[in-house]
Amino acid sequence: MSNIINNPYYQLFLKQKENQFKIGKSTYRQRVKKLNALQRAIEVTYREQIKEALYKDLGKPVVETELSEVYQIIGDIKYVKKHLHQWMGKQRVNTPMSMLGSSSYYIYEPKGVCLIISPWNFPFNLTFGPLVSAIAAGNTAIIKPSEMTPNCSVLMAKIVIDVFSEDEVALVVGEIEVSTALLELPFNHIFFTGSPNVGKIVMAAAAKNLASVTLELGGKSPTVIDSTAHIDKAAKKIMWGKYMNAGQICVSPDYVLIDEVKKLEFIESCKKWIKGFYTEQPKDSKSYARIVTHKHFERLKSHIENAENFNAKIEVGGQLDSDSKYIAPTIISNLKDEATLLQEEIFGPILPIVTYKTLDEAINYINAKERPLALYIYSKSKANTKKVIQNTRAGGTCINNNIIHYANHNLPFGGTNNSGIGKSHGFFGFEAFSNKRAVVKQHTFGVTELLFPPYTNLKEKLVRLTIKWF
Repeated sequence: MSNIINNPYYQLFLKQKENQFKIGKSTYRQRVKKLNALQRAIEVTYREQIKEALYKDLGKPVVETELSEVYQIIGDIKYVKKHLHQWMGKQRVNTPMSMLGSSSYYIYEPKGVCLIISPWNFPFNLTFGPLVSAIAAGNTAIIKPSEMTPNCSVLMAKIVIDVFSEDEVALVVGEIEVSTALLELPFNHIFFTGSPNVGKIVMAAAAKNLASVTLELGGKSPTVIDSTAHIDKAAKKIMWGKYMNAGQICVSPDYVLIDEVKKLEFIESCKKWIKGFYTEQPKDSKSYARIVTHKHFERLKSHIENAENFNAKIEVGGQLDSDSKYIAPTIISNLKDEATLLQEEIFGPILPIVTYKTLDEAINYINAKERPLALYIYSKSKANTKKVIQNTRAGGTCINNNIIHYANHNLPFGGTNNSGIGKSHGFFGFEAFSNKRAVVKQHTFGVTELLFPPYTNLKEKLVRLTIKWF
């Protein structure tokens, strides 16, 4: 206990712990009022500053900021406000005849004091998205954003102070030691977005306090293209999905698995669309982002060097500029299986191409790796699409498109096993930050009272009848 008391964030945690039941009892209108305040801050008050901060930290184009940051948060808030009253109500269920005289329902009650640890690739979206769910469910929350996007973190701290009191929502900035200190505290729920390796650390810390977790992780999301696919349309969508935010997206197509007879046609279409999206000089394009830090730049550079050491072929791109942290949209083929591009999540603008002869070969290739956060299928064949879905496992899937499932608030978003635990967005985010509390209310005499001790032969017969008929 003394170690917790000496924790630099214990007093902040204590304030929220002492306030949790007041916040937990907040009404639908009170919660909506908070969501409205956050919406105004994002949509109006700080909108231009958000664009500026994202450009400074990631070189993020304005349109990408609007679509992937502002739109996502505002869309989530609007969806939650529309449905929150229903979610907060009693969820009535049937009561069996054996419990005659009673009624049953469950309610979603707040988990309590929550910790949200957010990443750098979509700083505002992946910080305020989980916060929307936490507020909707009636929780207090402490937020720790990534240190890799400092301009965004400072601005988010300003927004949180402007909108909330710290005994309800607080944001703390800092390096890894801040996250380490926060993870020592007995939170009721931890929502983490990041890599599987760090996710394991978070889960281990949560286990010490038996805290529940939502882990939004990542992995190598495959993109399957079969011989029936419309190659040019597939290339267009994949080039958009892969190179948005310079490939720094957890649901970005990590690698392409394509029928070998379609490989050359696909590469030519990719070249066309890269030029169409970013011109012949993507470095000068205002539509193309930059790598977040020099450390990540060097990591991606080493992937390309490793591929070249294995005599892989750079089909497109490969140009790098360390000063501006620029890596061109790059496509690489003829990779050896041991190449790091095929072993590690890329999280950058490099797309490996792997060919297959049969669809079974592609499925086996996917299943030999950890279960991905997303799996994409490009095909005109319903049979092939069904076969891939039934014989693989993934957090989510798009058919003849990629990454757009993230934007549908009606769908659960999250991974499976190595790519994540739990779901988020819309109702599923509200559910993640809630405990389903079962309630049975006895109205009249309960028939189970007939089975109370002392146990007789008659009561044994009644139990047998109950088992048989109810």
